[in-house]
Amino acid sequence: MSPLSPVVHSLPGMTKYHIHLVSDSTGETLKSVSGATLAQFAESQKDCIEHLWALVRTPGQMERVIQAIAAARGMVMFTLVSEEMRDMLQEACRNLGVPYIAVLDPVLAALSAYLGEQAHGLPGKQHQLDAHYFARIEAMQFTMAHDDGQGVEDVDKADVVLVGVSRTSKTPTSIYLANRGLRTANVPLVAGLTVPPELETATRPLIVGLTTSPDRLIQVRRNRLQSMNQIGDTTYVDLETVKEEIANARRLFTRNSWPVIDVTRRSIEETAAAIYTLYQRRAESLRVEAAKGSEPL
Repeated sequence: MSPLSPVVHSLPGMTKYHIHLVSDSTGETLKSVSGATLAQFAESQKDCIEHLWALVRTPGQMERVIQAIAAARGMVMFTLVSEEMRDMLQEACRNLGVPYIAVLDPVLAALSAYLGEQAHGLPGKQHQLDAHYFARIEAMQFTMAHDDGQGVEDVDKADVVLVGVSRTSKTPTSIYLANRGLRTANVPLVAGLTVPPELETATRPLIVGLTTSPDRLIQVRRNRLQSMNQIGDTTYVDLETVKEEIANARRLFTRNSWPVIDVTRRSIEETAAAIYTLYQRRAESLRVEAAKGSEPL
């Protein structure tokens, strides 16, 4: 992405505020921080326009960014490692009279004091092609190959397995977890079909049941059918049938002592965060048990 052609994220409503996100890397960190903070200002959020300027690493590129800020004055948030780039931007903001903040500075200062080490000061360091990066790629490949019940014969190689009836957000949650480095499989529960035996005998992965309210599930399924131009009476959205599907799934989860997460009022991110926490707790518990087993009698 060229910093000379910013990605502009417009929100509906009359434009009143401009927010400039300036980064010497991809800008993902700034987007996350901006999104999380703007969500706390519901009334003003709809009147904001975000200007994302990524990969800003030369004086010439910064000059173009400054010109854009001058043309649409507003809050400037930045993550810049180069002192030259930081000085240019901050001086311009002061001259223009616009507020600005280096969003990572307080965190870096606190970590530096705690760790007794100076930050490396390399742009985009979190995106290096290191072992963790390749682990995420491998996790993504595994997850795509084990989506919607595929590859169930080697489901025991997964880190996490998501189980639930149709339209309980299994696939998007799996992809989100894969992006965190967890090899995630998902298995649908289909009325009239038996549960794969490999699922109930798996011992390595954390298996999580996903459920939701019948009303919400019917709404999601109706939207799905409409998007596919398949409108009409069907047991797929019949209330009693859906209730029975959910009840059967619950019984399966209980029989196998699988943790259950209700996704009715959760976003994909919230569901994934809850699962990731369960995974970490389970991993820690297994480490403790392993340590006890290795202690001399």
